[in-house]
Amino acid sequence: MKTKILVTGANGQLGQCLQSLELESDFEFTFFSSLKLDVTSKESIKKAFKPEYSFCINCAAYTAVDQAESEKEKASLINNIAVKSIALACKENNITLIHISTDFVFNGEAKQPYNESDLPDPISVYGKTKLDGEIAIKNNLTKYFIIRTSWLYSQYGNNFLKSMLNLAITRDRLSVVNDQIGTPTFALDLAKVILELIKQNNNFGIYHYSNNGAASWYDFAKAIFTKTNTNILVDSIPTSDYPTAAKRPNYSILDKSKIINTFGIKVPHWEESLDKCLKALL
Repeated sequence: MKTKILVTGANGQLGQCLQSLELESDFEFTFFSSLKLDVTSKESIKKAFKPEYSFCINCAAYTAVDQAESEKEKASLINNIAVKSIALACKENNITLIHISTDFVFNGEAKQPYNESDLPDPISVYGKTKLDGEIAIKNNLTKYFIIRTSWLYSQYGNNFLKSMLNLAITRDRLSVVNDQIGTPTFALDLAKVILELIKQNNNFGIYHYSNNGAASWYDFAKAIFTKTNTNILVDSIPTSDYPTAAKRPNYSILDKSKIINTFGIKVPHWEESLDKCLKALL
């Protein structure tokens, strides 16, 4: 019997990456897009979650960081209240929950990579609602993996990589911030890590996973254009020159030691993974 896995938010970047791995995995997936499963409806969750599933990968999230500042209730409904409903459904059906969280739970004032025991202190509505979701899981479940990740991109959905390539079609010059430091993370790498955690299925708790290395958004943009031979001028600017509704952490590099040591995960450098993603995209 194959292990059965339920995936919510299946049409997002990570959900689509998991779909791309389905055929080469030993698992049986049921993918629910937001149209098939409304995670904000307790009734829908009750119908979808059954004891036949061993795992739920919750990829459903409200990720519009700036919009969240004016849509607090909606962000909280998806990132917190729905997560609690999912956690309770997992508990009732003895399902292990794998939930995706974010580097935005931290305030960005650190001078070294954040590890799992560092105190969260979100500075945006998005970060706060994601932290509330984490707390809802911890308060209601013992069998869970919470994976905090950062700067997710892929060949699917909307993300920074695709935005840059699209802007380069119509523009010959761009300004990109140079003082927010983090790590771009290829969603396919994260999807593979999730499947590895399912295989090992032990040592529950919170883990950090992003690619290796550090970059500013300016560095990331420059790498994208260099690797695609895109002829465009990129100006580096401070965050103060590009005001947004939500505050971003200035520094949000994640320490991956725990996930590496616990599960023997190999973490590729972000530039190596960017090459792979661009190959798939182009």
